[in-house]
Amino acid sequence: MSEAGAEVAGETGPARGARLEIRTLKRDDLIECLLQGWRDFAAAPLYGLFFGGIYALGGMTLVALFLALHLPWIGYPLTMGFALVVPFVAAGTYEVSRALERGEPLGWGRVLGAVWSRSGKDLGWMALVTVFALIIWVDFAIFIFLMFYGLHIPTVQELVIAVLSTGKGVLFAAVGNTLGAIIAMFVFSITAVSFPLLVDRDVDFVTAMLTSVRCVLKNPAQMVAWALLIALFLGASILSGFVGLFITLPVLGHASWHLYRKLVV
Repeated sequence: MSEAGAEVAGETGPARGARLEIRTLKRDDLIECLLQGWRDFAAAPLYGLFFGGIYALGGMTLVALFLALHLPWIGYPLTMGFALVVPFVAAGTYEVSRALERGEPLGWGRVLGAVWSRSGKDLGWMALVTVFALIIWVDFAIFIFLMFYGLHIPTVQELVIAVLSTGKGVLFAAVGNTLGAIIAMFVFSITAVSFPLLVDRDVDFVTAMLTSVRCVLKNPAQMVAWALLIALFLGASILSGFVGLFITLPVLGHASWHLYRKLVV
């Protein structure tokens, strides 16, 4: 579709804030989205490596900072919570997939300009929501740590041994990971399709979040499976020393675009 055609489509499409129609996912849709995500990454790898690199280097910097401050115990929850901001970091990959889908030419000005032009609008508000969720995540992690260990700060080795061999450590890990999973699922529900939706259409961020929640509620099994796939890929990439994020983040970003296209009419 040409840009003029896109403008006409926007003028005749649903009004801003209108309730959008949600499709039901088929059994093989998730695998198909991953394959499409890989094809988009292979078609324009430099853009994906750029956005994946930003995320990977950001994660490395945060972990190095907390190690330098002798606060290694917060590295794990912060690293896991850092995944909450993936949808915003991957916004550039949505624009790349959008252009590839329409057969339109790609360029750094177009991709970065599209993200920048929307960052001061509702996409920016969504980014604030995810950053706020990350802050809450870290606050809860600190509160739980203080509740179990007080002001005594164990070394990484002591903490690992405690988690693996003591009842107190096991309970600490269980409570922390359970609470983290609840927060992560809530954030996933409001961001699963909201960011690509905001990149693609002129909707407000509240409508985007509600549409995302409706997608999850209409397709609970598939969307929970999608959340677990994202967690699996990101977890493996983080264990690689964040290097794997150079590829997994853009592939998941492109795949999320195609999942959005399958879900929202």
